[in-house]
Amino acid sequence: MKSLLILKRLQVQNANAIAGLTWGFPGISNFLGFTHALSRFVQQKYGVSLGGCAVVCHQHQVQAYQPSGYGEYLFGLTRNPLTKEGSTAPFNEEGRMHMEVSLIIECDFALSSIDLETDSEEEDRALLEQQLKEKVLTQRLAGGSIQHVETVQFFPLPEITEERDKAFRKIMLRLLPGFMLVDRSELLAEHHAALKKENPDVELMDAWLDFAALKMRAHARVEEGETPDESSPADWLYVDKPAGGWLVPITTGFKAISPLYEPGEVANTRDPSVPFRFVESVYSVGQWLSPHRVRDINSIFWRYHQQDDWYLCKNSYQPETETL
Repeated sequence: MKSLLILKRLQVQNANAIAGLTWGFPGISNFLGFTHALSRFVQQKYGVSLGGCAVVCHQHQVQAYQPSGYGEYLFGLTRNPLTKEGSTAPFNEEGRMHMEVSLIIECDFALSSIDLETDSEEEDRALLEQQLKEKVLTQRLAGGSIQHVETVQFFPLPEITEERDKAFRKIMLRLLPGFMLVDRSELLAEHHAALKKENPDVELMDAWLDFAALKMRAHARVEEGETPDESSPADWLYVDKPAGGWLVPITTGFKAISPLYEPGEVANTRDPSVPFRFVESVYSVGQWLSPHRVRDINSIFWRYHQQDDWYLCKNSYQPETETL
């Protein structure tokens, strides 16, 4: 990694807020897909490509409401025109959200490797940033429309480790206030292993639901020495997540559920010129962290990883042992 491409504060309207069984923020594959589309543009125009990306969320507003002021949320949906019979037209429920995010994209090339035909390196950078900004504004992110981009900055990284760490630290501080999404799948594995010691038949889904579900437990209000029964008054308290931190259920890719079909073998596919297979979503656990808590530049990027029947988005974040 020689440089970073920083897309600061993208304002996105009507992005998809549903990711498989989860809702509230787009799946990480949406951001890697956006990066891939931008990479195809720079590859065609400059002969270079982009790598993985990191996601920082500054603001988000899910288009949902609570009808009774409490309890479950319902998505705010559009009212479609009536049919010719005068009845309500059928529709698929859509979860939408507005959000403001920043993307940090890794670049394995230097500015000098791109021929922009200007008179100075400063003009090269300004031209590259302007062309990328214009391209970003024409793309969609998680199905939403990009309304505004504060800045697009191409940032060369120093080769000396100490200077690189210092530069990375400044970048993280400039992205405050906000929260960065990182992978914490190891917490899911550890919790599942702990549950299996108590119940060998417990499944991984049960462990995942402990992170995803909002659970409450009754604590009886009885005097010391008394035995509570069904008539005893109780306080309902929230059950803590299996680990500390702002932990959330996320989708991290797909798992194949069919063989790989030859191009054109399956009808009505999006691109009949490439192989095709059916897949299901893969779920894990993520964590929202303040950017200033991340010290390793290589640990923030989500990247594609394909092996056998698994098509995953992986992140190599490891928590710091010291208190930040």
